[in-house]
Amino acid sequence: MHHTEGLVHGFLVLRTLEGKALADGQMTQDAQGDRVTNHLIFRFKDGSIYEETTIFSQRGTFRLLSDHLIQRGPSFKQSVDTLIDASTGQVKIRYTDDKAQQKVIAERLELPPDVANGLLFTLVKDIKPSVPQTTVSMVATTPKPRLVKLAILPLGEEPFTIGSFRYKAMHYDIKVEIGGVTGFLARLMGKQPADTHVWVIEGEAPAFVKLEGPLYVGGPIWRIQLASAGVF
Repeated sequence: MHHTEGLVHGFLVLRTLEGKALADGQMTQDAQGDRVTNHLIFRFKDGSIYEETTIFSQRGTFRLLSDHLIQRGPSFKQSVDTLIDASTGQVKIRYTDDKAQQKVIAERLELPPDVANGLLFTLVKDIKPSVPQTTVSMVATTPKPRLVKLAILPLGEEPFTIGSFRYKAMHYDIKVEIGGVTGFLARLMGKQPADTHVWVIEGEAPAFVKLEGPLYVGGPIWRIQLASAGVF
């Protein structure tokens, strides 16, 4: 951990790669001592909702405490409500199957200290770009939960502008690594999860710029960017 997290209130927009706006988003964050609560929500134009509340501690390292993710509506293949209690390893998933039946999966996993659900925006701001690869763990749901690894690789700086201001953002490639026979079969059958790409301004006050990747396993590649204010 190189930067302490604090108060945040930002506005986001989610688009297709072709530029069509799909959802408006908002991120808020509050820190009470070494305990941080981050809330991210996207409201889609078709009525769908993507909402994630992440609680983590920052005592020298970032440590996930809990993550609650809700996704529902026609923009998603299925409605899912996932709750991860990192302190106990309990994972509870409520979802709707192909027959519109409500199902519940409750399992206990041996979660490592580096489990990073809900922490992606935080971690990429804190990574040193001089490190060739940073690896963290994540609970993936399909809908059955399983642990996978995320490999975060810096690809170099890329220029961009905001109005008349010119900046350079560090481009990170995030790869999902599925171990064992399942990972081998996924690569063999062409079902390896798509990479996620994130751009971050480095420096004393690092800031998120853009993300391109799927919001859920097997989902389309969407783009998340900072929103611009409308007319007052």
